[in-house]
Amino acid sequence: MNAIHINWTKPFMNKFNRPYEVEDFEILTSILSALKWREKNGSITMITDSVGEEYYRKTGLDVIWDSVENALDSVDVNPDVFWAAGKIFALSRQSAPVAMIDTDFIVWETIDPNSLSDVTVIHFEDLYPDVYPPKEHFNVKDYSFDDDFDWHLKACNTAFCIIKNDDLLKYYTEQSIKFMRHTDEKDDRLTYMVFAEQRLLPMCAKKLNMSVSAFSDLKKLFENGENCITHTWGMKQQMRDNGALRYDFCRRCINRIVHEYPHMYNIMKNIENLKQYF
Repeated sequence: MNAIHINWTKPFMNKFNRPYEVEDFEILTSILSALKWREKNGSITMITDSVGEEYYRKTGLDVIWDSVENALDSVDVNPDVFWAAGKIFALSRQSAPVAMIDTDFIVWETIDPNSLSDVTVIHFEDLYPDVYPPKEHFNVKDYSFDDDFDWHLKACNTAFCIIKNDDLLKYYTEQSIKFMRHTDEKDDRLTYMVFAEQRLLPMCAKKLNMSVSAFSDLKKLFENGENCITHTWGMKQQMRDNGALRYDFCRRCINRIVHEYPHMYNIMKNIENLKQYF
């Protein structure tokens, strides 16, 4: 099955006044995520912009994907509010079936596409009002929410998401992009983005009578984990705050990468923010 990683660098470039780089632990999960998917499940492309493409080619990391596609320079929504918009624009260029995988998400085992719904996500999310507020919360212009949208559906976490139906893929990305383009919101970095990415998806699926399912659930993920997946999202800030934790994580990742993909050794040891681990 074809998969995509996405890196839209504009939010980083807007926030930080320094040359672009990827954090050490994110580099290492990207390597494991891409190479393990290729080993177990199929091809994977990195869809990025000109800054991202230059970074990956300069560091030699471009070899971890089947290809690196420069396609996100023209994303035309507010990067400070819609910081993950690159995912939607990249997905809009795909054909189903397609897997969308965050670069901090690793799928360790083979996925059977025949066992999946029209859309399958990692888990559902409850509609906590501070994260997923009601329709009246959103300020839009020249845009109307579809009357058939069901605002009671749980949201879908799309850190790992497989869409098998082309009609759903097209409708979801069209609706999400239209929403992002038709608001003047400049400060809210949470509710607008998670609506466009994670709440619209099940609404669009139900509108089209498409099936939605999840690989796991939050209770299982938090209490016992899942042997077939790893998602480091909740650990990132801990690693930024705790140097020992960060060092241990990066060393363990490097050891595993070198053991399973020895051709990566010379590439990793020459990347500036990984040199401390060699």
